[in-house]
Amino acid sequence: MTPSDFRRIALSLPHTEESSHMGSPDFRVGGHIFATLASQSQGYGNLMLTPELQQSFLTDQPEIFLPIAGGWGRMGMTHIRLAPASEDILHGALLAAYNLRRQKNEATRKPRKPPRKQSS
Repeated sequence: MTPSDFRRIALSLPHTEESSHMGSPDFRVGGHIFATLASQSQGYGNLMLTPELQQSFLTDQPEIFLPIAGGWGRMGMTHIRLAPASEDILHGALLAAYNLRRQKNEATRKPRKPPRKQSS
Protein backbone atom coordinates (compact mmCIF):
# COMPACT_ATOMS: atom_id res chain seq x y z
CA MET A 1 0.00 0.00 0.00
CA THR A 2 1.03 3.62 -0.48
CA PRO A 3 0.13 7.01 1.00
CA SER A 4 -2.31 7.41 -1.93
CA ASP A 5 -4.02 4.15 -0.94
CA PHE A 6 -4.18 5.31 2.69
CA ARG A 7 -5.82 8.57 1.56
CA ARG A 8 -8.26 6.80 -0.77
CA ILE A 9 -9.39 4.32 1.87
CA ALA A 10 -9.65 6.94 4.62
CA LEU A 11 -11.73 9.21 2.40
CA SER A 12 -14.05 6.32 1.49
CA LEU A 13 -15.31 6.22 5.09
CA PRO A 14 -18.57 8.17 5.56
CA HIS A 15 -18.27 11.87 6.44
CA THR A 16 -14.45 11.77 6.44
CA GLU A 17 -12.69 14.99 5.53
CA GLU A 18 -9.04 15.55 4.73
CA SER A 19 -7.43 18.47 6.50
CA SER A 20 -3.95 19.41 7.66
CA HIS A 21 -2.34 19.36 11.08
CA MET A 22 1.09 20.93 11.47
CA GLY A 23 1.62 20.72 7.71
CA SER A 24 0.71 17.03 7.36
CA PRO A 25 -2.43 15.49 5.87
CA ASP A 26 -4.93 14.26 8.41
CA PHE A 27 -8.32 12.58 8.23
CA ARG A 28 -11.20 13.65 10.42
CA VAL A 29 -14.71 12.67 11.26
CA GLY A 30 -16.88 15.13 13.14
CA GLY A 31 -13.99 17.59 13.04
CA HIS A 32 -11.62 15.31 15.00
CA ILE A 33 -8.55 13.44 13.73
CA PHE A 34 -8.54 9.64 13.52
CA ALA A 35 -5.55 9.13 11.18
CA THR A 36 -2.69 11.08 9.61
CA LEU A 37 0.00 10.80 6.99
CA ALA A 38 2.49 12.74 9.14
CA SER A 39 5.05 9.93 8.77
CA GLN A 40 4.49 9.08 5.11
CA SER A 41 8.10 9.94 4.21
CA GLN A 42 9.14 7.08 6.54
CA GLY A 43 6.64 4.72 4.88
CA TYR A 44 4.03 4.93 7.64
CA GLY A 45 0.46 6.00 8.12
CA ASN A 46 -0.63 6.91 11.65
CA LEU A 47 -3.73 5.68 13.47
CA MET A 48 -5.33 6.96 16.66
CA LEU A 49 -6.19 3.81 18.60
CA THR A 50 -6.65 2.94 22.26
CA PRO A 51 -3.68 1.32 24.02
CA GLU A 52 -5.66 -1.94 24.23
CA LEU A 53 -6.54 -1.99 20.54
CA GLN A 54 -2.98 -1.00 19.66
CA GLN A 55 -1.69 -3.99 21.62
CA SER A 56 -4.07 -6.29 19.76
CA PHE A 57 -2.82 -4.99 16.38
CA LEU A 58 0.82 -5.32 17.51
CA THR A 59 0.26 -8.88 18.70
CA ASP A 60 -1.57 -9.97 15.53
CA GLN A 61 0.64 -8.21 12.95
CA PRO A 62 3.97 -7.09 14.53
CA GLU A 63 5.57 -6.75 11.10
CA ILE A 64 2.96 -4.15 10.07
CA PHE A 65 2.08 -2.19 13.24
CA LEU A 66 4.29 -0.43 15.77
CA PRO A 67 3.66 2.21 18.42
CA ILE A 68 4.64 5.79 17.64
CA ALA A 69 7.65 6.68 19.79
CA GLY A 70 7.27 8.19 23.24
CA GLY A 71 4.12 9.30 25.00
CA TRP A 72 2.02 9.34 21.84
CA GLY A 73 2.61 5.63 21.41
CA ARG A 74 1.77 4.91 25.04
CA MET A 75 -1.58 6.65 24.44
CA GLY A 76 -2.34 4.31 21.52
CA MET A 77 -1.01 6.26 18.54
CA THR A 78 0.16 3.63 16.09
CA HIS A 79 2.21 3.49 12.90
CA ILE A 80 1.10 1.18 10.12
CA ARG A 81 3.87 0.19 7.71
CA LEU A 82 2.24 0.85 4.36
CA ALA A 83 4.36 -1.26 1.99
CA PRO A 84 3.70 -4.67 3.59
CA ALA A 85 0.06 -3.94 4.49
CA SER A 86 -2.68 -5.44 2.34
CA GLU A 87 -5.74 -3.45 1.35
CA ASP A 88 -7.85 -5.48 3.80
CA ILE A 89 -5.46 -4.82 6.70
CA LEU A 90 -5.20 -1.10 5.92
CA HIS A 91 -8.97 -0.77 5.51
CA GLY A 92 -9.60 -2.64 8.77
CA ALA A 93 -7.09 -0.51 10.69
CA LEU A 94 -8.47 2.76 9.34
CA LEU A 95 -12.02 1.59 10.06
CA ALA A 96 -11.04 0.75 13.65
CA ALA A 97 -9.54 4.22 14.20
CA TYR A 98 -12.54 5.85 12.49
CA ASN A 99 -15.06 3.93 14.64
CA LEU A 100 -13.18 4.82 17.83
CA ARG A 101 -13.27 8.49 16.87
CA ARG A 102 -16.98 8.36 16.07
CA GLN A 103 -17.70 6.67 19.42
CA LYS A 104 -15.68 9.29 21.24
CA ASN A 105 -17.48 12.06 19.33
CA GLU A 106 -20.84 10.61 20.38
CA ALA A 107 -19.78 10.20 24.00
CA THR A 108 -18.65 13.81 24.27
CA ARG A 109 -21.53 15.36 22.37
CA LYS A 110 -23.59 17.57 24.62
CA PRO A 111 -27.29 16.80 24.55
CA ARG A 112 -29.36 19.44 22.86
CA LYS A 113 -31.84 21.32 24.96
CA PRO A 114 -35.40 21.31 23.69
CA PRO A 115 -36.46 24.60 22.16
CA ARG A 116 -38.12 27.05 24.53
CA LYS A 117 -41.78 27.66 24.12
CA GLN A 118 -42.59 31.16 23.02
CA SER A 119 -44.81 32.99 25.45
CA SER A 120 -47.75 34.76 23.88
